[in-house]
Amino acid sequence: MSQAFVKEEDAQWLHDLPPTLPALINYLTRDNNGVRVYETKTSFRKDGKELHHMSNGLNYFVNDESQWTIEW
Repeated sequence: MSQAFVKEEDAQWLHDLPPTLPALINYLTRDNNGVRVYETKTSFRKDGKELHHMSNGLNYFVNDESQWTIEW
């Protein structure tokens, strides 16, 4: 069988993203089938971390390991 038709897994995980807002927006937009996801507001958690409220209804912050995390 030809390797030309075998696609390697190119999935990217939330925790693999750089800890920047543009990287998060790009990732969420791709994950949302190209429908733009944007930041609706910003607030701060009790521990002082910046919390990004996104148009997909979820809130994200950068944890102590510099990884994006969903606040549940």
